[in-house]
Amino acid sequence: MAEEAILGYLEKNVEISDSGRFADEFRLDHNEVVNVIKSLNGFRYVDAEDIKKEKWILTDEGETYTATGSPELQLFLAIPPEGIPKEELQKKLGPSIFKIGCAQAAKNKWVEMGKQSISRKVQHVEDKVKNSLLQIKDGKEVHDDDVKALKARKLIVSQTWKGYSVKKGPSYAPRRKKAATDLTRENLQRGDWRELEFKEYNFNAKGQPLEGGHLHPLLKVRQQLKNIFRQMGFEEMPTNNFVESSFWNFDALFQPQQHPARDAHDTFFLQAPASTRELPEDYVERVKQVHEIGGFGSKGYGYDWKREEANKNLLRTHTTAVSSRMLYLLAQKPFAPKKYFSIDRVFRNEAVDRTHLAEFHQIEGLICDRGLTLGDLIGVLYDFFSRLGMSKLRFKPAYNPYTEPSMEIFSYHEGFKKWVEVGNSGMFRPEMLLPMGLPEDVRVIAWGLSLERPTMILYGVDNIRDLFGHKVDLGLMKKNPICRLGINAS
Repeated sequence: MAEEAILGYLEKNVEISDSGRFADEFRLDHNEVVNVIKSLNGFRYVDAEDIKKEKWILTDEGETYTATGSPELQLFLAIPPEGIPKEELQKKLGPSIFKIGCAQAAKNKWVEMGKQSISRKVQHVEDKVKNSLLQIKDGKEVHDDDVKALKARKLIVSQTWKGYSVKKGPSYAPRRKKAATDLTRENLQRGDWRELEFKEYNFNAKGQPLEGGHLHPLLKVRQQLKNIFRQMGFEEMPTNNFVESSFWNFDALFQPQQHPARDAHDTFFLQAPASTRELPEDYVERVKQVHEIGGFGSKGYGYDWKREEANKNLLRTHTTAVSSRMLYLLAQKPFAPKKYFSIDRVFRNEAVDRTHLAEFHQIEGLICDRGLTLGDLIGVLYDFFSRLGMSKLRFKPAYNPYTEPSMEIFSYHEGFKKWVEVGNSGMFRPEMLLPMGLPEDVRVIAWGLSLERPTMILYGVDNIRDLFGHKVDLGLMKKNPICRLGINAS
C-alpha cells in the first residue's frame, strides 16, 4: 500500500518533501514508508535524500505530570488556606513529590516555608510546567527558556527524527515491474523471455555463512605443542584415566602419605568406587619399604605406611601419575631409552578465581636414558622453550617430593618486560625409579607446565574463566585466530 501511494503521488507531483508529513497525510506507518523508499531508491525508481530533525519528547516523568500536574502544583493544591504541617503534607503527597514540589513552589514564591508548617503566599497559580509539556507533546513551539527548564529537570529529552525527501529516479514507473530471477522452461516455450526484465547478478555478494565446528583456543595450542614434542622425537603417553589411585598419583612418586597435597581440601577423592582393587603387589611392597625405612641410599620417611591410604581413588592431581605407570611398564622390559610426553586434564580442590580453576590441563615431558645429568635437562629445556618462542630462560632451585635436584623455569616476557614463571622441572629421585626395577645408571629428566597460561598470553585472555568452563563466550570459539606457537613469523 505504501509503495502504491508513493509511486502514485510522484506520478502527479514533483516530489515528496517530507516522508513524515506524507505518512500522516495518507495515514501510513512512517517506518513502512521509510522501508519502501529505501527499496525503491535501491532500484532507482526514486532518488531519496535524508532529512534529520531534532525534536523534544517527554520522559516517563514528564508524561506523568501531563496527567497529574507538576509536583509544585500538586503541593500547592494540597495546602489548605490555614496551612499544614510539613510532616502531614509529606505523608499526603509522598516523599518524592513533596521534595520536588517544595523546592519548585518556593522558587516560584507560591508558598511560605516555616520551620514546622507550610502555607500559601498566593491564592491562584498557573501550572506552566504541565502546559509546556502538553505543547511539546502536541508538537507545538515552546519558548527556549521553558525548554531549558524542562530539560534541566529531566522531563524532556532530545530525539533525532529521520526521514526522506523523494523525487522521481531514472528508472521511475507508476508501478514497479518485478524483475525475474530465473529463466524457466516455460519462459522459453511461451517466448515471453524477450519481454522479461532480469534481476542483475551481484557477483560481489557473499553466500550464506556455513555453520560448522570451531576449535577451542586450548585445542589449537595443544595441537601445536604436540607437534613440537613429536618434532623432538617424543612419544605421547595414554592419559585416558582421569580417575587414579593414590598409589600411582602419590606413593609411587615417593610422596609421603602425610603430605598436605593428599588432604581432602587439596584433592578430590571418590566415594564410589572409593578404592582400587588392582596394584602390582611386589612393587607395592618395595614402595612401602622405601617409604618406611628407605633404601637405595635413602633413609626414607620413617613412618608407618598404610595400604588403605594408597588404595584410595581420586581425580588425578597431575599427569605425573601417568608418567609413573609408564616408567614402571618400561622397567618390566629390557631397558631402552624413551622420550614421553602428555597433555591432558588434571583436577585440584582449589578456590576458583581469575587465575585458578578446579580443573585445568598439564603439559609434561620426560626423557629416560642412561647417564643423564642436570646439564642435559637444561639443554632440553632451552630446545623446547625456544620452539615456543621463549629463548631467554632462567632457572631457580626448588623442592618437589619426587625430583632432586628440582628447578623452577622462568622466561623473559617482552610484552610484560619482566621474568615470568613458565614451568617446573627436575630429575626423578632414585627412591622413585629404583623400586620400579630400572637399572641403577638410568636417569629420568622431566618438566611440566600448564596449558592455560601460554594460551591466555597468546590470546590476550585476562581471566581463566573466560577461557575454560561454563562461562566461556562461544564467540571466542568462532573468531579466535590460529595458534602461532612454534611458527616462524617470517
